[in-house]
Parts: sequence; structure tokens; C-alpha cells
Amino acid sequence: MISVRWLPGPAAYLPVWQAMQSHAAARDAHSPDEIWLLEHQPVYTLGQAGRPEHILNPGQIPVVHCDRGGQVTYHGPGQIVAYCLFDLRRAGLYVKEYVALLEQAVLDLLAELGVADACRRPGAPGVYVPLDGEQAKIAALGVKIRNGRAYHGVALNVAMDLSPFLGINPCGYEGLRTIDLATLGIRLPLQQAGDRLAGHLARLLQAAPPSKPAAAGAAAAAP
Repeated sequence: MISVRWLPGPAAYLPVWQAMQSHAAARDAHSPDEIWLLEHQPVYTLGQAGRPEHILNPGQIPVVHCDRGGQVTYHGPGQIVAYCLFDLRRAGLYVKEYVALLEQAVLDLLAELGVADACRRPGAPGVYVPLDGEQAKIAALGVKIRNGRAYHGVALNVAMDLSPFLGINPCGYEGLRTIDLATLGIRLPLQQAGDRLAGHLARLLQAAPPSKPAAAGAAAAAP
């Protein structure tokens, strides 16, 4: 059973990241899995192998170097973040399988909302939708695996100011466009979006067929 809880917000990034690290370090083989839902205060996060040159013009938005996989992304009000504190070793999942499950949860939610053409993009984890002949990113993800246990997770753009994405090369891709549900004409309260996303995440993670344990200290893909 995966427990779901909302964190008060919009929350500063650093304390939540530190809480995830502490949670992962304190877990044992019997600790329950959790999904944390929240909005963040405006922040750019740069992944473990992130390149600073992808931060073009941060302005007054703070930049935090963190331990997830991937390059740079933006978090801010109007975006739902689902942090999945999940024991891959106990579930017997590879990291790539786990990342695919996070993406699938977003795809399932979007299909439920009538966005049937949302898709993955080879070599660029996350979820994309067609926009003016291009692909625009609507959800970013990045994870950290420590001792077979995952933290960080997935962020879905619901109804937000997208202009801060212009201050970076999102995910390290110059000119990559971003989009949110509101731009697609979908008006969904943030809490409802979070609850429904968490429902899909919990369903898929609890039903995941075991394969082999995840590597102990991996950082995977991302924003």
C-alpha cells in the first residue's frame, strides 16, 4: 500500500529535497512507500550531471544543484509535483522500468482528460504533446536511487506562468517548448490534478511486475 500526502505550499525546494534525502536514508526493508504532492515556490533545479550553460537567464529565481538525474528544469506555482519515495529493490524493478511507469501515469491521466496524442520522446524522458508541428513538454521527471530506494519524481504543468522556462534550455534542449493543461483548454484544480495523478502512480507502482533490483546509487533521467 502506498500512502499519499499533501505537503503545504507553495513550498521552498531545499527543505523538501533534504526531507526526501533523510526519508530515504532512514528507510528499512519494511518502510511503506509514499507519494508526496505539492507546489513549489519558483526555483530552477539543476540535476546531478547538469550543465550550467543551460541556465540562460535565471533573473531573481534561485538555482539549486540537486542529486536527481537530468539537466535543468523549472518548478513553480500551478505545477503539481509528485515525489515518489519508492523501494525499487523490494518491488524488483529496474530504473528504466520505474521511469517508464512514472511516464505512464501521466499518459494515463492525460488520456483520461481527453489528451489522446500525448507521447514519450526517445532519449528525452518526460511526456510531450503536439504543438504547432513540434512537441511541447508538459511533464518532466528525474529520480535518484539510493540503496535501491527512489526519491524525486515527476512534475506536471497544470496552470502556470510558463515564461520562466524561457530562462533555461529545458532538459538541456535549446528551444524546447513547454505547455500546461490550461493551454490545452483543460481547467483542472491543482489539488484534483494531484490526487488523480497520485491515483495513477499508486495503481501502476503497486501492480508493477517484478524483474530485477535497481542499482544502488543511480540517478536517472529528467527534466
